[in-house]
Amino acid sequence: MEDLNTNTTKLNSWLLASRPKTLLAAVVPVMVGSALAVSYHKFFLPYSIIALLCSLLIQIGTNFTNDLYDYIKGADTKKRKGPVRVLASGLISVKEMKVGIIIVFGTAFLLGIYLVISINIFILIIGIISISAGIIYTAGPFPLAYNGLGDLFVFVFFGIVGTMGTFYLHTQQISILSFLVSVPVGALITNILIVNNYRDIEEDKSAGKKTLAVFLGRTFTRWQFIVLLVLSYIVSIILFLDYNFSYWIFLPYITIPVTLVIVKMMFTSAGEALNKTLELTAKLAGLFGLLFSIGLII
Repeated sequence: MEDLNTNTTKLNSWLLASRPKTLLAAVVPVMVGSALAVSYHKFFLPYSIIALLCSLLIQIGTNFTNDLYDYIKGADTKKRKGPVRVLASGLISVKEMKVGIIIVFGTAFLLGIYLVISINIFILIIGIISISAGIIYTAGPFPLAYNGLGDLFVFVFFGIVGTMGTFYLHTQQISILSFLVSVPVGALITNILIVNNYRDIEEDKSAGKKTLAVFLGRTFTRWQFIVLLVLSYIVSIILFLDYNFSYWIFLPYITIPVTLVIVKMMFTSAGEALNKTLELTAKLAGLFGLLFSIGLII
């Protein structure tokens, strides 16, 4: 019974380390890219399933790597304002986390081989770059998250690469339209990171983690958040006017009341209270992505 309890506790620790509430960031680009492919009448379900699994695994691997190197570099401590981190809390050891990172990224690579064989070598290049970026986000001699490049990384890989890459799987096309469709995905997922970094400015500054929020301060970060929100809604107007999508493309506008609540929270909340803002921002990205996908298809 004691061994069973120990195994259950360890499993719960790994689930915690995967940061389930952030995994919408891996789902939305695949969902939106697939929806655009459906609108082109070019969609093969197995491609999207494998892409989703790879995306989730890369996200989890990135979270594991982030947990490991933030702990090693002192950015995560027991005093942090955000959710519990497993290394800082002693739930998982450094050695265990390193093994976990190898297993997760390795599985993503192996699953991706199916897509490479089915489509072309370009998918292999995308996969290797995505996995490498997930690692150097917090690891290596020039970690992106520690040098003000985390926001750009998230926008590019969880927005542009994830969405356009999924569309490419089905159509073997790279287009301005697929780029436009990727913009709100990248913007809203980047906003999840922005709230996280906004909350942690003081702790990150003390640990030498130079996020964009640390570099440019709270006022800039709040307005950066708002600009990305506005950009997300503008894309629907462009698609309607220039690409002949129906009025359904404005479905994401249903989320505007939620957006206004989140903006108010960004200007009035601080410390641990921003954890709720972070949760709502992630849910907004998921809901917007779902409504946007429906609008693309109908």
